[in-house]
Amino acid sequence: MQQIERLRALGLFDSRVPRYTSYPTAPVFSAATDNAFQARALASLDPAVPVSVYIHIPFCERLCWFCACRTQGTQTLNPVENYIATVEQELALLAETVPAGLRMGRLHWGGGTPTILPPALIHRLAKAVKAAIPPADDWEFSVEIDPTLVDRDKIAALSAEGMNRASIGIQDFDPEVQAAIGRTQPYEVTAACVADLRAAGIRSLNTDLVYGLPHQDAARIADTVDKVLSLRPDRVALFGYAHVPWVAKRQKLIDEAALPGDEERFALAEIAADGFRSAGFSPIGIDHFALPGDGLEQALQTGHLRRNFQGYTDDHCPTLIGVGASSISRFADGYVQNAPATAAYVQRVEAGEFSGTRGHELTQMDRLRGRAIEMLMCDFVLDRKELASRFGALAAQLNSDIAEVAETYGDLVTLDEDSLCILPAGRPLTRIIASVFDAHKPDGVRYSQAS
Repeated sequence: MQQIERLRALGLFDSRVPRYTSYPTAPVFSAATDNAFQARALASLDPAVPVSVYIHIPFCERLCWFCACRTQGTQTLNPVENYIATVEQELALLAETVPAGLRMGRLHWGGGTPTILPPALIHRLAKAVKAAIPPADDWEFSVEIDPTLVDRDKIAALSAEGMNRASIGIQDFDPEVQAAIGRTQPYEVTAACVADLRAAGIRSLNTDLVYGLPHQDAARIADTVDKVLSLRPDRVALFGYAHVPWVAKRQKLIDEAALPGDEERFALAEIAADGFRSAGFSPIGIDHFALPGDGLEQALQTGHLRRNFQGYTDDHCPTLIGVGASSISRFADGYVQNAPATAAYVQRVEAGEFSGTRGHELTQMDRLRGRAIEMLMCDFVLDRKELASRFGALAAQLNSDIAEVAETYGDLVTLDEDSLCILPAGRPLTRIIASVFDAHKPDGVRYSQAS
């Protein structure tokens, strides 16, 4: 109780701060950085350095109420087929723009629901991606899987195209919780999907869980963790539910009175985390877990853990090319986001141009602050020596922020000439501490709850 009260006093349950999957965060982006920057950045890529590619499929047969992603519902394949045709046009434009010889080190299909695609569209999209940027020899191809919207033929098609990692959304296995968030997904259906994925040779499987959902309690989340462990995933993401109905209108369907309170929400996260730690999973950052030997765990051990728009990653590619409506690209000089609305995205691409409409060009100070935030989010340690080596005298600009953290958080952190370290008792506050180093805090933006 004493720990809870101290965390409360330091803002854990009141603060709304970014998840810091990028720096600056997307609300900072502006129309001053658009498709002209996008085209220049693509054309100037080094063909000797592999890139990551993200394909956004913004369609679902059902719209889960808890989800705040950019998606749209459809009961027919017509809009999906039309969208894939536009993505093919964007990929053709991409192929004309990037330097010859560029290779793809990572490919990820997200959404929405990528497994809404039937086998024919899976093959068609994969062919177009590979024609634009051929895969490197050791590439990784991951896909977000909805177990209720996939079958063996779709899995076989994805496997034939090279999928070697799958990400399964689970959220919670309790039927009452599922009904409260508009996502019915029986354990038996999920287990059958996992068996089919493993039989198809998928070497890495990760699952997504959410705490803080309506009607969740200690017994229910413990049961969900046990069921997840029975599926033998290689890594797990444990996200706190972000109730942001002012952003995602569908969340208004969720009964706020059924949401757990602050302390209960915190306890749910601890119960789930203890379950995975007890089963031999290594904690990764603030909300991931991985088995020893998994790429994410190896990245943590070797100091190569990073943050991107999917959360924690072992992706070493410095460039991420986003394809599709609302996708965000990350380049050495900044970020650019494609038109968020599908209709606007289609209109731009069909006009023969890239659809980037907003972004941010990085300054050297942005890079410094971004790296400091990433260090804290990934390793809970701000390495002052590394920052000084990389950024020179500019690194001293963070000294006042470092001193503020040390004064505010006391014995929850340690500070010396080499590093600022967040101790285990203070790690629930990591996002809040990281926000001290954020120089971009636009007015009127309401981020998700820190806990």
